[in-house]
Amino acid sequence: MSELSGLYISSLRLWKGMVIMGVREFYLELAERIRKKGQAEVITVLWGPDRGKKYFSEEKALEKMTAEEEVHHEVLYGRPKAAILGGGHVSFELAKVLKLLDLHVTVADSREEFANSERFPGCQVCCGDLGQWLEETPAAAFGYYIILTRGHKEDGLCLRKILKKKYEYVGMIGSRSKVAQTLEKLRKDGFSEEKLQEVHAPVGLPIKAQTPGEIAVSIGAEIIQVKNQVPRLILEKEVAEAIKDQEFQVIATIIEKKGSSPRGAGTRMVIAPSGKIRGTIGGGAVEAAAIDYGKKMTKAFDVQEYSLNNEAAAGLGMICGGRVKVMFEKL
Repeated sequence: MSELSGLYISSLRLWKGMVIMGVREFYLELAERIRKKGQAEVITVLWGPDRGKKYFSEEKALEKMTAEEEVHHEVLYGRPKAAILGGGHVSFELAKVLKLLDLHVTVADSREEFANSERFPGCQVCCGDLGQWLEETPAAAFGYYIILTRGHKEDGLCLRKILKKKYEYVGMIGSRSKVAQTLEKLRKDGFSEEKLQEVHAPVGLPIKAQTPGEIAVSIGAEIIQVKNQVPRLILEKEVAEAIKDQEFQVIATIIEKKGSSPRGAGTRMVIAPSGKIRGTIGGGAVEAAAIDYGKKMTKAFDVQEYSLNNEAAAGLGMICGGRVKVMFEKL
């Protein structure tokens, strides 16, 4: 997966010659590009003659910039993909945790009674030899691998194959002695110390987890810790699905945050005239004010700033300080 940061905002110059489409159609195309390529760069003109227009950018096109515009520039990614190797008790609970974290989850096991969609609803399930499955899986297919097979030998086989792939996280269950044995064997087989240090084993944060559910939570927490070391802006599934629904007429995006605020730049929610929403820009008084504005919005495009300082903060019922700038677009 890419090492790029998920979001950045800057003032750039806008170039000509790109196809312009309606905002709803643009977001639907955005979701499709992310599905196919894993990421997409987007430019929205904030101020200037083309205010409100959106473009897909290509890095080589930056050399063709011709006119000055202030823009919002962001890189959006698809849902992270996780592979759980093994379909046992911990895997059963872990799949629930990872779906809650909005990861796309695949579970693989050689046993039909453990590898089926009834046991893992909402997940992709693969039944077959794990070694062969990993051999056939593209090198960059998953960002997160969690090895929870039925035995120490199979754990080692999976780890050996995964370490030759691209990934952001690999974790393996097991006692410290079993983990040490597995890593020592890989060390003797030529795997570098640097590569072996990438393995999170025993898997999960050390929170004295005992039950399958507790272990699953500890693994989920460790994945969050690793994932968020390189911030990425995700087009959240709930928002992407709501954009298809004509009931929702406005999309609100945080484009700038200074000081204290629950969610950062790039987070989105869609708003219906009734006030119904999907997604969130942080809840609380700022979100309530944004919903109120969005459900009555008549402009095609606007930017609103919510100050959380002094009198303005008191007016929104906030005392934490800071400032949030929200972009509103009619779908």
